[in-house]
Amino acid sequence: MAEAHQAVAFQFTITPEGIDLQLSYQALNQIYLSGVRSWKKRVSRMRNRVIKGVYPASPSSWLFVAIGILATMYMQSDPSMGLIAKIQQHLPLRYRLTFDLQSGQTMVSALVFSTLLWLSLILALRFCLKLLLSYHQWMFEQHGRVSNTTKVWTLLRLLSGRKPLLYSYQTSLPHLPVPAVRDTLTRYLESVRPLLTDLEYKRMTDLANEFESSLGNRLQRYLKLKALWATNYVSDWWEEYIYLRGRGPIMVNSNYYGMDFLYVTPTSVQAARAGNTITALLLYRRMVNREELTPSRVPGTVIPLCAAQCERMFNTTRTPGVETDVLQHWQDSEFVAVYSRGRYYRLWVYRAGRLLSAREIEHQIQWILDDPSPPLPGEEKLGALTAGDRVPWAQIRKEHFSSGVNKRSLDIIEKAAFFVTLDDEAQGMKGDDPTGNLDRYAKSLLHGKCYDRWFDKSFSIVIYKNGKSGLNAEHSWADAPTVAHLWEYTLATDAFQLGYTEDGHCKGEVERSLPPPHRLSWEIPSEVQDQIFSSLTVAKALADDVDCHVFPFRDFGKGKIKKLRVSPDAFIQISLQLAYFRDRGSFCLTYEASMTRLFREGRTETVRSCSNQSCAFVKALEVIDPTDQCKRLFRQASEKHQNLYRMAMTGAGIDRHLFCLYVVSKYLGVDSPFLKEVLSEPWCLSTSQTPVQQMELFDLKNHPDFVSLGGGFGPVADDGYGVSYIIVGEDMINFHVSSKHSCGETDSHRFGAQIAKALQDIMAVLSADTPSSSKGPAQPQSKKLL
Repeated sequence: MAEAHQAVAFQFTITPEGIDLQLSYQALNQIYLSGVRSWKKRVSRMRNRVIKGVYPASPSSWLFVAIGILATMYMQSDPSMGLIAKIQQHLPLRYRLTFDLQSGQTMVSALVFSTLLWLSLILALRFCLKLLLSYHQWMFEQHGRVSNTTKVWTLLRLLSGRKPLLYSYQTSLPHLPVPAVRDTLTRYLESVRPLLTDLEYKRMTDLANEFESSLGNRLQRYLKLKALWATNYVSDWWEEYIYLRGRGPIMVNSNYYGMDFLYVTPTSVQAARAGNTITALLLYRRMVNREELTPSRVPGTVIPLCAAQCERMFNTTRTPGVETDVLQHWQDSEFVAVYSRGRYYRLWVYRAGRLLSAREIEHQIQWILDDPSPPLPGEEKLGALTAGDRVPWAQIRKEHFSSGVNKRSLDIIEKAAFFVTLDDEAQGMKGDDPTGNLDRYAKSLLHGKCYDRWFDKSFSIVIYKNGKSGLNAEHSWADAPTVAHLWEYTLATDAFQLGYTEDGHCKGEVERSLPPPHRLSWEIPSEVQDQIFSSLTVAKALADDVDCHVFPFRDFGKGKIKKLRVSPDAFIQISLQLAYFRDRGSFCLTYEASMTRLFREGRTETVRSCSNQSCAFVKALEVIDPTDQCKRLFRQASEKHQNLYRMAMTGAGIDRHLFCLYVVSKYLGVDSPFLKEVLSEPWCLSTSQTPVQQMELFDLKNHPDFVSLGGGFGPVADDGYGVSYIIVGEDMINFHVSSKHSCGETDSHRFGAQIAKALQDIMAVLSADTPSSSKGPAQPQSKKLL
């Protein structure tokens, strides 16, 4: 093959006259330029380590300290109070011989003292920054009632003045605190009170009291020991036991999806959309590698969030194991893996150390689309192994993908920057009525055909025949906000920065000497093909059971909700409680994901949205006419929800603490009836908000059609609902609802209608006889968070 010859740097032939050596100078030049790029990255990493190591100071600040010390000494003053003279006495002999003059020895000693003083100042600044970042009481204070402590805390702005790198704050972030056992148990019992009868609640209270008085404190001691030793006492166990040790399919059950724009498709040319999307993703990766990405912050504040999840965003794959999976991350990758019509390809995205242009990547993608070669035996549905149960995939991988051509091809997929599927279907909203089309779009991104995605990759990009795009993300390495940040940048860069020509192609020129993509080879024996069929059967049964419903709610958005002085998130969560009560005739344990990235290596915590206050409001609304009493109960429910959210964010949640206590009990080999029952409770309503983090990238005033659809996930419980929502602009909320057809009590379309009606009914209650100038109760400073 032509591309194989171009990749060879030299060839030799043994002849009777000797060895005939033939060098390929073009290939050697490519190797040289790739080496230059590699060394540039190493130098950049070293530079970033220095900048991060001295943050919040700067490397240049050493010069100011040194000049200040030398200037003071020039004026016959000793700012070191004798320390410089002491340092001079202890200089190694070779330095004293080198600097014979007294002035030279004094200058060296002064520079040593300046460096020590500079490092001491840096440590003091970092200690102060850590103390300031550990203070969270500001979230609970109301406007106009700011404490003196919070006023002092605003000094954080002074320490955050210099532009930080992506990971500059990491060592200054506080560790996640371990709550007291009694506090966690009290909050737990309060959360389940509206769901239990009096007898059930008394029984659970007795179990909690027995746990606290016997086993609880013993487990807590081990947990506190771990918190002292580890960076985060939750995250590693959460990743391993919640994600990596699951032996069922990760498709639908764990992976989630993100959608394209609702109304707009920037181009209908599939290869062009792939070219811009791949380019935007690689530009984002470059920013992550160079740490040029601005650290994420709590909205409306300078408070940084942990950026650790960005480290494994690219070049990462979840590899199957018999007992537990393993996340493998590679430092860098210069290619992506592409799937098209049953064939796998390696697409090089760098040439001679240069990132290919979007037009060049489009050219390469078009070559793949035009390739007439058929799939090899067993190749077309090979990806089904990643969609089925984990143990058979682990065994097949070990037996048939550990050596030879299969290992080489699998390594290419697993080490690729990310995975790209060129789907042969058209998706997205068609016409003004999205009913049905968006539902199929969601199912396609969630599971596809069960074999045309590589579900083990950190994320897979899907480019459809009509130019629509989307992604499917593996969950163990990061949570949705991290992937949403990446996807926001990708969509905005694709549409507003890279752009397209008038005929829908990528901009730029093509280097015609580019070698074509490399087709991967496989040798799939019948035993593996049998397992592919078995995994596909399991995956298809799971996929066919998923009932997805996606709908944009356009009646109003956060703009109108905020005019009522209500948190938009609290408004939606209480509406979900009302919708579920109307749908099922009862309340249920409700999961809302909250972040704990205020702490180092923080991930998520659960907000138990079904509270005594929300249930009281729902019952009042359903039993009596909407009156001032309903408004008062709603305000109480809203304030309670906001407080629960803040407590979860600041490390005072319930479920992660109980989860870790349970893990410790298993390590110790002791059983706790209380923990066993708590950890087995089903989440019949699992919810999550997809945050819009980079609104500045989308000019919705001039481009109102470029509205994001957000993303969604599969149902957590067999008899429950999964609800994801994204608040877009001021006048729209997009909902993603999922459930299972096999449960006769759930219906995603019916529940979607209940959500829409609940939103409308609550708005009608709050708006009734409410003057536009009326003022509600004072809201906490952290209202922007929610």
